[in-house]
Amino acid sequence: METLTTRARAVRLGATVLGLALLLAGTVRGTDDDFPFGPFRMYSTSDPPDAPAPDTRVEGVDRTGAVVSLGQDATGIRRAEIEGQQSRYVGDPALLRQVADAYTERHPTAPALVEVRIVVRWYDIQGGRPTGRWTDETAVRWMATP
Repeated sequence: METLTTRARAVRLGATVLGLALLLAGTVRGTDDDFPFGPFRMYSTSDPPDAPAPDTRVEGVDRTGAVVSLGQDATGIRRAEIEGQQSRYVGDPALLRQVADAYTERHPTAPALVEVRIVVRWYDIQGGRPTGRWTDETAVRWMATP
């Protein structure tokens, strides 16, 4: 078995110290964007047992009045991408036009969308168990101009 040179030991020790320093700094001041050196909040926190559970969806209304589900199969946009950018959509509802355009690109013969909305279904939870009740909240809405 070969032994490490002094230089190799110093390099390994330096890399270990650097990794530990990044982990410590990420733990103290990090955000999800710093993962794996920052905390990944999704797995490090939990909601109270009676807090409602959100389920976000994107839906559209076509010119015939039909409600259309605008999930990944319909638009090519993953729900996580929508949820991650939801505050941007709320700040500028016109950005939802991109979702309508993605739907039109995949379904060129379908009736045009006149509205796109992000809807959050809040499932009622009591004692850590779903009650079967829910309420829908429209978080943001974009409407096409005539």
